[in-house]
Amino acid sequence: MFTGIVEELGEITAVETLDDACRFRLRGPVVTQGAKHGDSIAVNGVCLTVVDHEGDEFTADVMAETLNRSSLGALKAGSRVNLERPMAVGERLGGHIVQGHVDGTGEILERKPSEHWEIVKISLPADLTRYVVEKGSITVDGISLTVVDAGPDHFTVSLIPTTLDLTTLGRKQPGDPVNLEVDVIAKYVERMLGDRAQGAGR
Repeated sequence: MFTGIVEELGEITAVETLDDACRFRLRGPVVTQGAKHGDSIAVNGVCLTVVDHEGDEFTADVMAETLNRSSLGALKAGSRVNLERPMAVGERLGGHIVQGHVDGTGEILERKPSEHWEIVKISLPADLTRYVVEKGSITVDGISLTVVDAGPDHFTVSLIPTTLDLTTLGRKQPGDPVNLEVDVIAKYVERMLGDRAQGAGR
C-alpha cells in the first residue's frame, strides 16, 4: 500500500522492449536505499516490482496489461517519473490509501497558474466519473490530490508550489497523459450497496 506522497522525482535511464512487455531501468537515490529483489516501488502511481538493484538504479518489468492500462508505455529514456516506496507499518498516512493499481488514464486539458498555486484540469474516463467527488481524494501519476471540482468528463486539482517543484505535474502540459487511481473506498461502498440492493430484490 502507498500513500500518494511522492518521495522523489526519478528518471528512466533505459527502456528495453521485449515481445509482450518492457523492462525499465530507473534512477532514484532515495527509493533505492535498502532496496532488494522483489520489493515494490510505485512509478507514476503504478506498483512495480524490483527485479535488480545496483547503486541508485533499479530495474522493473512492465507487462503488456500494465502498458495498455497506464501511461507507462509512453515513457522513454530521460522521462521523469514520480517514485514512492510502500508505506511501512506504524508510519503516518500522509495522503490517502493508494494501491498502485491504475484504474485508467486521463489527459491534462488546461493549466491556470496563479500567484501561489495552479489549477489543473484533467479529463476523466466515463466509467470513473461516479467515483470522483468534490473534496474527495484521487491519485494522479501517483500523487494524492484533493478534487476541487468534479464534472461529467473532467475534474480539477489545485497544486501547491511543493507539488509543482517535486513531481511530474509541475512539468506536464495540455495533451500529456496521466495515470488515475480513484479512491478504493468508493469502489468498496459501491459493491456493498449493489449487493444489498440485489438482496432486497430477492
